Amino acid sequence: MQDFIFYLKLGWEHIISLDALDHQLFILVLIAVYSYNDFKKILILVTAFTIGHSVTLALSSLNVLRVPSNWVEFLIPLTIVITSLDNILMKNNQKTLMTMNYYLAMIFGLIHGMGFANTARMMLAKEQSIFVPLLGFNIGLELGQVALVIAILILLFILFKLFRVNRKDWILFVSSGVFALALKMTLERLPF
Repeated sequence: MQDFIFYLKLGWEHIISLDALDHQLFILVLIAVYSYNDFKKILILVTAFTIGHSVTLALSSLNVLRVPSNWVEFLIPLTIVITSLDNILMKNNQKTLMTMNYYLAMIFGLIHGMGFANTARMMLAKEQSIFVPLLGFNIGLELGQVALVIAILILLFILFKLFRVNRKDWILFVSSGVFALALKMTLERLPF
């Protein structure tokens, strides 16, 4: 149980800590196209991200898949750039955009999962089963994402209900800001 709690906290911090800006930006831009009324859809979306993240983390931890860390560190912000750009280009077709974001969450979750794999490999003892650490980490990750989503939905409620912010303006504003930050990260992490 002690191992489970340790990895649960690690998963939580993987999303909530100040060092997790790339994951926070990805979650923000993924859910920017939704409103506070879409809570169930958003939970499915972040769970799709967690599933993708979990698959690659497991494969990487078991040494089935290895990608050089400099490429992973480059690809993570690139996924954010692509998702932001998708939001900007598709802002007038929200239904298609929402559907597309489910696929992006799952596929890009695979890439984000590789970001923690090197650390996980070093932390897991040779004789230790991967099941409890991965379960704890993924539950912590999901809890952190849900906390982040709730904070964003509260902000959306305030913006949409109290300040009457236009939804398309919100999508464009958030996606453009995240695009700029992620593009800067991507260019700083070029692996070649």
